[in-house]
Amino acid sequence: MPTVAPLDLEGHCVAAVFLADVPHFALADGSIHRLDNGQKTVRANDGLLAAFHDAPNDRLITGGEDGKVFAVKAGGEVSELASAGKKWITSVAAGPQGAIAYASGKNAFVRFADGKTKEFIHPRSVEGLAFSPKGMRFGVARYNGATLHFPAAEGKPVELEWAGAHTGITFSPDGAFLVTTMQENALHGWKLADGKHMRMSGYPGKVKSLSWSVKGKWLASSGAPAAIVWPFSAKDGPMGKAPLELGTRGNTMVTCVACHPSQDVVAIGYEDGMVIAARFADAKEVLLRRPGKGAITAMMWDKEERRIVFGSAAGDCGVIDITA
Repeated sequence: MPTVAPLDLEGHCVAAVFLADVPHFALADGSIHRLDNGQKTVRANDGLLAAFHDAPNDRLITGGEDGKVFAVKAGGEVSELASAGKKWITSVAAGPQGAIAYASGKNAFVRFADGKTKEFIHPRSVEGLAFSPKGMRFGVARYNGATLHFPAAEGKPVELEWAGAHTGITFSPDGAFLVTTMQENALHGWKLADGKHMRMSGYPGKVKSLSWSVKGKWLASSGAPAAIVWPFSAKDGPMGKAPLELGTRGNTMVTCVACHPSQDVVAIGYEDGMVIAARFADAKEVLLRRPGKGAITAMMWDKEERRIVFGSAAGDCGVIDITA
């Protein structure tokens, strides 16, 4: 049975990540707690709204109600990267070559590693941001679709239209597909080579969590009583194919998913605080954590693939060691 090292915090956990192999928990009040020979705390934003794990640079990018964007590194080093005055920062992302993006209202900004910033104005509010893994381009989730920008080059953005409110956005690891979460209970996708649409609907709830498998062959999602895992290995993605349904439970919803770094396995967190791992090939399940306080809102595997850090909406956080 895996062992759980619990950490009981006050408030909603926005992000749970490993920085230099040390578990870090970012709460909605802006406090960042870490388990590093005891619990230690630093403060970033005054009111945290968004956080993104910048894996290549081993840091957490945060944005919040104070209009500021911070980078948090292991050991508690906090540095301010950008400020939008009195406007809330509602979304953040990290991209190639140390670039970051952040959104405030209708505006998206890209800050390059040298500190230069470029602004992109949209007709409606920017709801989500993501960088493509290939080249310097980033996507914006917005009302009625998504917009692709190329911040290092001049030229028009690419508009991808689909009616409805798009709230979150992700590129596939090979850069071939773009997927958005929607205000309705659905995902929408585009094949970027030809603009083909992919409709992924039928969820009983809103999809709040997405995670790509190691080579991008699968996309796991929350929003149902099971983890809904769409196949993306065919050239047209999941079109005409049924998703896997893993970790089905009749009485509670999946609220968070985190795919394993090297295997076709997904960690699944539920509304009642339970966490399991499920294998794609045969749907075999392992219980990782019994139900606790609050819905699971954040999870991440460590580089050695033996620990999972997690946080809940009630601050019920901790680290699961699956090798114990």
